[in-house]
Amino acid sequence: MERLVRGVRELPDGRPPWCTGAVVLAGRGQVVAAEDATGWALRYRCYDPERDRGIELPRDLWEPMRVGTVFDLASVTKLFTAIAALQQVERGRLELDDEVRAHLPRFASGSTVWQLLTHTSGLAPELPFHDHRGRAAQLALLWEEAAAPSGPPGTYRYSDLNLIALQLVLEKLTGRRLDALVRDGITGPLGMSSTSYGPLAPLGVAATEDQRRPWAKADRGLVRGEVHDENAWALGGVAGHAGLFSTAQDLAVLCRALLNGGAYGTARILGPDTVAALLDPPGLGFAVDQRYFMGELAGRGAAGHSGFTGTSLVLDRATDTFLVLLATTVHPVRRNGGSAPRAAAATCLARAVARAG
Repeated sequence: MERLVRGVRELPDGRPPWCTGAVVLAGRGQVVAAEDATGWALRYRCYDPERDRGIELPRDLWEPMRVGTVFDLASVTKLFTAIAALQQVERGRLELDDEVRAHLPRFASGSTVWQLLTHTSGLAPELPFHDHRGRAAQLALLWEEAAAPSGPPGTYRYSDLNLIALQLVLEKLTGRRLDALVRDGITGPLGMSSTSYGPLAPLGVAATEDQRRPWAKADRGLVRGEVHDENAWALGGVAGHAGLFSTAQDLAVLCRALLNGGAYGTARILGPDTVAALLDPPGLGFAVDQRYFMGELAGRGAAGHSGFTGTSLVLDRATDTFLVLLATTVHPVRRNGGSAPRAAAATCLARAVARAG
């Protein structure tokens, strides 16, 4: 695992750097095989677009990355929404082949809960909720798209709207907000005490972007402790596609629970058959078309998810291993740095496990 840790430690020092800081945590069985932090959770006060570089804070205000640093999970949030939905399926309150319109009447006929979970509904990837004030105006955008999806239903099309719609289904079905469902059904039972929706007090939270137009979709300044995703922010910070904050240590607990068939210690969040449905292709919220970041773990029974802010996790059931890599790839500004470092870390883990036998 030394190569894995060394590779992650080098990420903030690249030219250009892939991230400002990162935390890696890898495990096999009940053993934590690697855990390390590198770089900075906060380094810049803003981004200078004219010189295309970050403007640093005074050196004594930089905050080092720690293994317990809290990150904006971005799209890794989708996994929690999917698990919350499958918990309702297990309780007999929701069926995967339910038409969405049975819960949300504005949806077109034929759209199902299963399609939302597998990104095959045909819904557009996203809509500009951030440009509309008020819940009614925001939902009007969704209802227009839902009544006549812009893509062909039945074919894969990754979309934030799928999980936003699923959130609305769950909230209407249960009469409870998504954050309460996640807390009481997932993070609470598993003891994931550092996992919650924001806003959070900034100290100990990795900073994200100096969010300003034209490179961003809203003018918010440096974002820290509030969700980075502009649509999740516009929707109040609790959204099916983004909004959760967590640590590598908490995500390791979730990984172990799923590798254990849905149980961790005395807590059980899902049954083994449901976990298999969650992870087996095409997957129900988990095994989306994101194998590009799984390196040599891909194709070996692995499943995972990544997030725009630099977050990712991978599970490999074949070897009972997991990898959590959380990085500040959008501090101080979003860049297209690719996923090569994620894939390289996953490959290091795969090769280390192969050598260990």
